[in-house]
Amino acid sequence: MTTVPFKYFMPTQVECGAGISEKTGEIVKDLGVARLLIITDKGVRAAGLLDGIEKSLTAVNLDYEIFDEVEPNPSAETIHKGVDYLKEHKCEAVIAVGGGSSIDTAKGVAVMAVNPGHILDYEGAGKVTVPPLPIIAIPTTAGTGSETTNSTVITNKETSFKLAVLSPLLFPKIALLDPNLILHLPQEITAATGMDALTHAIESYTSKAANPVSQAFAMQAIKMIGENLTKSYFVGTDLESREKMLVASMLAGVAFSQSRLGNVHAISHTFGGTFNIPHGIANAALLPFVMRFNLPACADQYKDTTIALGKDVTGLSTLEAAEKAIETVIEMNQAMNIPLNIKDLGVSLEYLPKLVKDSMRSGNVLINPRLTKPADIQSIIENAYYGNLEGPTKEKEVLPLENVLYPV
Repeated sequence: MTTVPFKYFMPTQVECGAGISEKTGEIVKDLGVARLLIITDKGVRAAGLLDGIEKSLTAVNLDYEIFDEVEPNPSAETIHKGVDYLKEHKCEAVIAVGGGSSIDTAKGVAVMAVNPGHILDYEGAGKVTVPPLPIIAIPTTAGTGSETTNSTVITNKETSFKLAVLSPLLFPKIALLDPNLILHLPQEITAATGMDALTHAIESYTSKAANPVSQAFAMQAIKMIGENLTKSYFVGTDLESREKMLVASMLAGVAFSQSRLGNVHAISHTFGGTFNIPHGIANAALLPFVMRFNLPACADQYKDTTIALGKDVTGLSTLEAAEKAIETVIEMNQAMNIPLNIKDLGVSLEYLPKLVKDSMRSGNVLINPRLTKPADIQSIIENAYYGNLEGPTKEKEVLPLENVLYPV
């Protein structure tokens, strides 16, 4: 945890409750806009999840258009296609309805509607200067927390690299958490997005940039996920556990907006960019291996994590209790049929030099609790590929990064 002064900032208006999305029009009318662009994907639209939102906008005489071309790991091309669509229809605000990909796309569209150049020009922190169009976020998964974060993640198809744009201007104006929208979420998406939220919370809690406020949000998120994720997965239509998972995901998003994340995200973004692996699944599969690597640097925090996940640590040493956090994450993955290695996700070690190079490019490496070098990233990836959890990874000579291989 940081020992220097910190500033807490989270301006998003959050409203939560069953059916809250059906009041979207009433809630957003005070923004003073007349025409909105709903940004979503074809699956969400086909599932009828927009119906109540559309009716609410019509009821208060707000015009809207729908852009439904969001894909997983959204590309820069999709962002600019959305911008063109928004400008063509003279929309003044965006409503993101969907998972993290839809919310990230909406943020990118809102930024580039009023800022010059290309979205790729804004990689990193603090480069967005003109406030984006108002963003309203309505998540249909309980995982990314993007509805309360100051970042968006975009894929550069030319380099197969997922980059982050960060700015306090990227916080959505309004987030509406409606558990009715996730009641019928498929089990595999419930698992992937739930473990994504857990990864956010754990990495935020242990980040070198964590502060007392971010850690309080992160710890509450871990506790709520431990209590509700498997119930959401196995029961599905339990409204209470679904709502609590939405809140936990939001809290984890608030936490990492203050603290950033760590090596799991540094590596998993490369998997999304290179192999188009869903972000939540990549995080879930990597999490035990990064936790094993980080264990010497944050055993106390992992002990806290074990307790928050509902496990008894009576009579255990700090290290033993911390180890139990890793075991618990593995048990959760196993229970929800998430692979215990990244080979089964389609990762190929043929691209290992690229994966190492792109991972080290992430700012998350710098705030990971344990000092991390390229050789460490290589070892984590190799251990995760072979499912090797036998003790901390060992330092070794990293593969050369020249002539990095990129997929065709």
